[in-house]
Amino acid sequence: MIRIHPSDNVEINPDSGHKFALRHIKKGEDIIKYGYPIGHATADIQAGEHVHTHNLRSSLSGSGVWEYTPKPAAETPQQSGTFSGYLRADGSAGIRNELWIIPTVGCANCIAKVLADKMCASGVPTKALTHQFGCSQLGGDLLMTQQILCGLIRHPNAGGVLVLGLGCEENHIDLLKGVLGDYDAQRVRFLNLQDCGDEIAEGMTILHELSERMNQDIRCNIPLSKLRIGIKCGGSDGYSGITANPLVGRTMERFAAHGSTILMTEIPESFGAEQTLLSRSTDRAVFDEAAGMIRRFREYYISHGEGISDNPSPGNVAGGITTLEEKSLGCVQKGGHVPLCGALEYGVTPPRTGGLYLVDGPGNDLVACTNLTAAGAHMILFTTGRGTPLCAPVPTLKIATNSRLTAIKPHWIDFAAGVLLEGVDMDDLSGRLMQVCLDCAGGVPTEGEKRGYFDIAIFKNGVTL
Repeated sequence: MIRIHPSDNVEINPDSGHKFALRHIKKGEDIIKYGYPIGHATADIQAGEHVHTHNLRSSLSGSGVWEYTPKPAAETPQQSGTFSGYLRADGSAGIRNELWIIPTVGCANCIAKVLADKMCASGVPTKALTHQFGCSQLGGDLLMTQQILCGLIRHPNAGGVLVLGLGCEENHIDLLKGVLGDYDAQRVRFLNLQDCGDEIAEGMTILHELSERMNQDIRCNIPLSKLRIGIKCGGSDGYSGITANPLVGRTMERFAAHGSTILMTEIPESFGAEQTLLSRSTDRAVFDEAAGMIRRFREYYISHGEGISDNPSPGNVAGGITTLEEKSLGCVQKGGHVPLCGALEYGVTPPRTGGLYLVDGPGNDLVACTNLTAAGAHMILFTTGRGTPLCAPVPTLKIATNSRLTAIKPHWIDFAAGVLLEGVDMDDLSGRLMQVCLDCAGGVPTEGEKRGYFDIAIFKNGVTL
């Protein structure tokens, strides 16, 4: 181990993904990585010197101005292919056939957990998607909770859904139904706890009825054009933008060639890399929509008196990432060169046209994974250099950026991207990752699924009564 700089108070391995100058860099000069500036030097830096928080600072400020300069997408022959999934009555497809219990309000969480445990004990895969909110919320903050919950209710990985209301909450069942709109009454049921006697008995009756209906669902071959894949990075390190993220990007290009839809969130982790992302917009309307979403998040930070560059996290810094520009330029590589087709608000699923869509929301891992799930992602590819056991309610494939993480946390990791540093071919490895995704879609459990790991968190942006 070596101490990288007295002011950093961090010790690292010499090969841990930190940066070292290739040439002399003058104070104030832009520092380039991935072909773009990741900030500016705060002191003269000699060739071979370590570049990090003691001599590099972000250059980000303001709400952002970007130009519409589209880059023509490379001509990619469209391919046909299938995955094994469950075809739903509305034409959507799922890759799991589970019971989901979704409370309208945190006050019903305990009942949801009891019901889920009883159903799991009887051999029926059941998840209680508990959360804190649904009451003491107003206006747009309440609507955001409703939109996310409605996205989860509609999710095709759930063969049956029981929505549990309490009865006195702001987000009561009748109000939630107004946001939900049309739904499949054979697949989605509601129970208001204050309106029944024995809520456990009544809940179990409904769940068994849903389970019997689910037993009629069978896997079949479904076009890959119906598959939606979420992409996420968390606990990133200096290798994230070198190994796992570009690997995922290459793999997403393969899926996009089959018409699959790619969903990417973490809007604040595009700060500093916006132009590279927005240049892939399919038209001016998409550019304006996506740029507006990014600008609103910048303004959200500024309105709370926070700097837009107040990222990366301590773990990211210890892993070699210094500025948000550096983190963002690595982050957006997960989308590869897939054309950007739109920007989605909370809980909105994309049209069935394939391509890349931005999903509104912050970079926080649990909130971001929840937003991707609510947008209809069948699975999430989650790259990590530091490691995390966190999983969404949908299968969450963890992809390690370095071989050390794969070795010490094999029970967290589903795929090793660190081998790219050892000379493994990117195209070959992306083909292997695509097959792992197809196997997962067909029912092969992730490491997180084997251990029952899943959770949700809803983004809050308002007062609490």
